[in-house]
Amino acid sequence: MTPWSLRAAVRNGATGAVDAARRAIAATEPEVRAWVELVPGPAAAATTGPLGGIPLGVKDIVDVAGLPTRCGSVLRAGAAPAADDAAIVAAWRRAGAVPVGKTVTTEFAYFSPGPTANPAAPGHTPGGSSSGSAAAVAAGHVPLALGSQTAGSVTRPAAFCGIAALVMSRGRFPVDGVTGLAPSLDAHGVLAAGVDDLACAWAALTGEPDPAARAPRAPRLLLCTAGPLEPSMRAALDHAAERLRAAGMVVDALDGVDVDALTAAHPVVMAFEAARERAAELAHAGSLSVPLADLLARGAAMPEAEYRAARDRVARHGDAFAAAVDGYDAVLAAAAPGPAPYGLGATGDPVCSRPWQALGLPAVTVPGLHDDAGLPLGVQLVGRAGQDGDLLATGCRVAGVLRRRPGG
Repeated sequence: MTPWSLRAAVRNGATGAVDAARRAIAATEPEVRAWVELVPGPAAAATTGPLGGIPLGVKDIVDVAGLPTRCGSVLRAGAAPAADDAAIVAAWRRAGAVPVGKTVTTEFAYFSPGPTANPAAPGHTPGGSSSGSAAAVAAGHVPLALGSQTAGSVTRPAAFCGIAALVMSRGRFPVDGVTGLAPSLDAHGVLAAGVDDLACAWAALTGEPDPAARAPRAPRLLLCTAGPLEPSMRAALDHAAERLRAAGMVVDALDGVDVDALTAAHPVVMAFEAARERAAELAHAGSLSVPLADLLARGAAMPEAEYRAARDRVARHGDAFAAAVDGYDAVLAAAAPGPAPYGLGATGDPVCSRPWQALGLPAVTVPGLHDDAGLPLGVQLVGRAGQDGDLLATGCRVAGVLRRRPGG
């Protein structure tokens, strides 16, 4: 099945959308395996809110009233149903979205993968940790799904599954009811088929004007090619820049920001904070995957001075980023080093998102590019903190160019 157009569903009215989602899930879930648990019985469709009853998938580290939050871990296998919605779920309900179930996450939103397949690249990983949410959107199960990002857990799955995603500015919405990993890095995310769908969802969630409806203006972008990019990704990024310039956009080179230093600081901060956030789980290290147990043990042994030094580096480079992007709308960068790796035993490398996540910046994954084998290649746009709507407006312009056939 093809992914939903959220904008078309809202425009045409969402009557019966939850039932349609249930049918779509039943048709392909045995192969996709995106869901942990569905809301039992008929879900009451929302009658208020601009989304008007659109079905929503929720990553299984985020509380939904009446469903357990198992976090992809055997330690939570017997979790009781949540008494209340997480704050972010309550916000989406007010916007008119209807949670239909919990989507697969990696273990405590780290690296140990779940069973989910990649609908856009059979046999290849859907990424992590928001793997179930990305696959549920890509498979056409739901038009919207919630994720979270601490390193690259929304951007990477969206890129691998050929869909769009928004990582919100850190702190834009509260994280009450979310099982986090590293408080200074954790951020909300949402996944949809296209950037225009994200813009529609953002307007419904926040009450802001629809970013896609803003008066057209040629964006000014900065191109970042840092990181261990595969040849196909480098070629795609260069190709995207050429097409955007041909469409009248400014695309200059990013200068004055030590992206490598930010990338190196991120895992230091992540390990130190995760060891304290998940201290109860560290006490049961034998029941954790080796990658998560190693992360928590490394963070627990880390001197606080090392952590503070990493935080200080992030702050300094954040100031440099703010200066570099003055007069520009966004940074254009790779969303992942390349296409989704083959196999389901690993989720891929989050390196392309680490520097921006360290700074708490919003990021939009833009689909539409592919390698020679037809596998999706995603690029991302990184904006200023707190300017998520502006970034989505830029993303709509960029996506409009990249989804057109060259010369079309």
